[in-house]
Amino acid sequence: MLTICKADWCGECPQKEACGGCAETDGHPFGGSCIAAEWIKKEGFEAYQARKQRVIKEINALGIKGLQVTDLNVLNGFYVNMEYCLPNGRRVKLLEDNRTYWGNQVEIPGSERCYGIAADDAYLLVCEYGCDGADPQIVLYQRRG
Repeated sequence: MLTICKADWCGECPQKEACGGCAETDGHPFGGSCIAAEWIKKEGFEAYQARKQRVIKEINALGIKGLQVTDLNVLNGFYVNMEYCLPNGRRVKLLEDNRTYWGNQVEIPGSERCYGIAADDAYLLVCEYGCDGADPQIVLYQRRG
């Protein structure tokens, strides 16, 4: 399958049949939207790369101990959309399963937990979790821009 961003995500994706393909769906895999395809179609590949670098700088400027990002991947929402327990006991998901996000996972130094990052044009989420996404906790969730 061809992708608008020229990345070979499809070869490794276990959901490629359900997705419909990036180029085939004009950047709307799973019926949602793709952060990479949106920017590339709107402003071109170089503008997309520049935008991604600004998001990396924004994440690194948060000052969260042990969180340093050098790259962001395009991740499916259903893969990174964890359920969080709020202080009132209510459980919520903050992302949309049918969208893609810029994201990455960073091991927390001296811990068996990881930071998970997911961002789009509107929001930035930093969470931490254990092995296989166990016990996810929100570290930061904020509006961007």
